[in-house]
Amino acid sequence: MVNDKAILVGVDGSDASYKATWWAANYAKHAGLMLQIVCAYSLPSYAAVSFDATYTALGDDNAAHSDAQEILSRAKAIADDQGVEAATLIVTGDPASVFVELSRNYNLIVIGNRGKGGLAERLLGTTSSSLPAYAYCPIVVVPYTDDDGNLMHLNNTISKIAVGSDESKWGLKALEIAAGFANGWGAELNVLSAVPNIDGLTGSDSAEERGVMESYMEDLDARIKPLQVLYPNLRVYKSIVPGSAVNALTKASHNYDVVVVGSRGRGGFTGLLLGSTSQGLLQHAVSPVYVVPRKYVEAAESGDKNKNAASMTAMSLDQISGVESIDVEKADPEQIRDIEEHIDPLHKD
Repeated sequence: MVNDKAILVGVDGSDASYKATWWAANYAKHAGLMLQIVCAYSLPSYAAVSFDATYTALGDDNAAHSDAQEILSRAKAIADDQGVEAATLIVTGDPASVFVELSRNYNLIVIGNRGKGGLAERLLGTTSSSLPAYAYCPIVVVPYTDDDGNLMHLNNTISKIAVGSDESKWGLKALEIAAGFANGWGAELNVLSAVPNIDGLTGSDSAEERGVMESYMEDLDARIKPLQVLYPNLRVYKSIVPGSAVNALTKASHNYDVVVVGSRGRGGFTGLLLGSTSQGLLQHAVSPVYVVPRKYVEAAESGDKNKNAASMTAMSLDQISGVESIDVEKADPEQIRDIEEHIDPLHKD
């Protein structure tokens, strides 16, 4: 059964994954959800992709398992420090495949980005195998640094959310989720709609260009209107921007606490999310990116109001090969304070 009361965060011992744990715990606390933390490894390649814990012999399952427990202990302490009780899981096997299977069981998965190798690389490394392209639930990707290596600060309270929306079913679902997300936090919502550049028209300030922009604004108003009825207290701002939606959302990530976007899956917009260093939103965003995957949208379409295709095919954790629920020892509080200060010195401000 789908555990719609819990979110999942993946850790690998990197600072990026601990930062994702902090964000996930903060979100879970606000939303009244449970948190589950998973550490995934595969043998014999685990030592090559490497936990940031003690290096161990290639293929030594006992040592790898011990390292995973230590990593989970630290991550759990970060959650505990925010008053969030977290369960801990160890997964053996290919992380990308296991996380896709796990995504059937949760309403949200959180992972860190810009870590050196490890989990982020395996789940976000290529368009064809990336978690956002194939997941059955939304994915939040939390950046550790910006492009220049500067540590990014994460706010305790989400007050500003941006969403990219068009008339596709992915864009509409992203808008729906962003509106509910913003309403739950009491945050303002900025809805961005991109107008493709047209040679001879874009930037001309002609009557024809103004007509095109007005038409896009009318379409945007129509998409937003039902949500304003549903959430009458939601503060909504609208922006029609020329050019690439990815560029607009990447720019918005500098001023907003979360950026929400729909993904068309393999190819399509996921190619823009992940595929190119010049266009990839996930590579360049400096705030968490909330991705609404293709399979999640399609599953919601195929189900009734209370059940979707993902929930009907979800399995309990003990039915998923390689997943083990495990208790971990309490981490050293001083070590956790050092980790928290290192991942975000301002995170309690």
